[in-house]
Amino acid sequence: MDNKETKRNAPLLDSSTTALLDLENKEIKRNSSLVCVPIMADSADLMIADARKAKTSGADLVEIRLDSLKIFNQQTDLGTLVKECPLPTLFTYRPKWEGGQYDGDENERLEVLRLVMELGADYVDVELQVAREFIDSIRGKKPEKCKVIVSSHNYEETPSLDDLGKLVARIQESGADIVKIATTARDITDVSRIFHIIVHSQVPLIGLVMGERGLISRILCAKFGGYLTFATLEAGIVSAPGQPTIQDLLTLYNFRQIGPDTKVYGIIGKPVGHSKSPMLFNEAFKSIRFNGVYVHYLVDDIVNFLQTYSSLDFAGFSCTIPHKEAAAKFCDEVDPVAKSIGAVNCIVRRHDGKFCGYNTDYVGAISAIEEKLQGDYTGSPLSGSPLFGRLFVVIGAGGAGKALAYGAKEKGAKVMIANRTYERAKELADTIGGDAITLADLNNFHPEDNMILANTTSIGMQPKVEETPIAKDALRYYSLVFDAVYTPVMTRLLKDAEASGAKIVTGLEMFVGQAYEQYERFTGMPAPKELFRKIMGIDSKL
Repeated sequence: MDNKETKRNAPLLDSSTTALLDLENKEIKRNSSLVCVPIMADSADLMIADARKAKTSGADLVEIRLDSLKIFNQQTDLGTLVKECPLPTLFTYRPKWEGGQYDGDENERLEVLRLVMELGADYVDVELQVAREFIDSIRGKKPEKCKVIVSSHNYEETPSLDDLGKLVARIQESGADIVKIATTARDITDVSRIFHIIVHSQVPLIGLVMGERGLISRILCAKFGGYLTFATLEAGIVSAPGQPTIQDLLTLYNFRQIGPDTKVYGIIGKPVGHSKSPMLFNEAFKSIRFNGVYVHYLVDDIVNFLQTYSSLDFAGFSCTIPHKEAAAKFCDEVDPVAKSIGAVNCIVRRHDGKFCGYNTDYVGAISAIEEKLQGDYTGSPLSGSPLFGRLFVVIGAGGAGKALAYGAKEKGAKVMIANRTYERAKELADTIGGDAITLADLNNFHPEDNMILANTTSIGMQPKVEETPIAKDALRYYSLVFDAVYTPVMTRLLKDAEASGAKIVTGLEMFVGQAYEQYERFTGMPAPKELFRKIMGIDSKL
């Protein structure tokens, strides 16, 4: 398991390499970053059982967290763990003062790590604070196969680039075989500093950023040259905040296929963890062996984010709540339709570094609504759309609301905007040539029958699944109800609408529809529409 020579010629953050289609190899491993599963259990026997699961799941090694043991007999358990573990082992005995669970005598703790090295551990992790003392104590005694990882954990922030460089130097000076730095992301831009450190390190380096905003550090370390990343056996059972499951790492993000030349795409939002875009795009990328990865970006400030990740390798972005309007203002060029809408949900970075913004929301949603209405359309063929002349009520005046209102108006519908704040509703209504009311007045709004309702807000999204923007009784005046929320697929609004006799269009239909054009703009290839629908299970009963 000696992976000493792991540093690759990973690209700098200003690399301008292009995405490649690898049509020769079905499965190509593009990086040498290791996948390590932390094992935290009450007994040695349970740890061995979990280590076997980790091997089956595709891990390269396991981290044995000795500080998690409730029953620990040094004389027997250490030997058992080394000999019976089916994968190479990294032993960690983390004290409370460094975020672990051990609260005993320091000398005893370090003695356990020395003993497990002698018994055949492949790696041991020691904290920077005690590293020099520990490494001095094993000088001339350390087995050749065992590597010492010297680690530093910062649970508050990610230091400046200068301070990180000094930290790496201190860890190297302690005698470390491998440097490990784990910091905390206050903002997703913090991760860029860790990428910079990894790329420029002359020694094997593990650089990870904790928390949801740091998730990309655990995935893209494979691109920038990180020695290893951690992934859990089960969701929620983590040794540090923000660790993905090994299934997600290997299957959702296709970790083994990420390399120095891999183009990075992703969904920018807040919240964003619910988004199924990575599942959709990564599966599609994999189907044609496109050298790209699609990730979640939890972003607070979209302008700061896009300016920080300035490499051409960060090639394309999808935008969701609440960034669509800010994206339209930031982009260097905005498609005429997106400009009319005032919202962008797709950004492509051109070869000259310029950002081009598009809106694919309105096509995805309006097409799905028209298709559902087509069966009972009795209007004139000259009018062209079953939306022509219909009263179309849009809930929400944000980016998606603007897109739906624009699309409905273009199809000849009469548009009414309902929003919590009347001023925002009126502003959008005036822009597209419609009318406005407050959301509170919507329950009593029924100037005609067979209206169409489109919710473009996050009302009803997990975890607040019992919420709905309109009373069930008011839905009897609508012939079709659309909900942009797709987690869950069947929102309370859609259930109430169906029970009231209205046709329904789920957010999944819009989600897939808007993704077609994004995929084509990202890859330059036709969207695999049937594959998209199959991945999202649209053809099955929702």
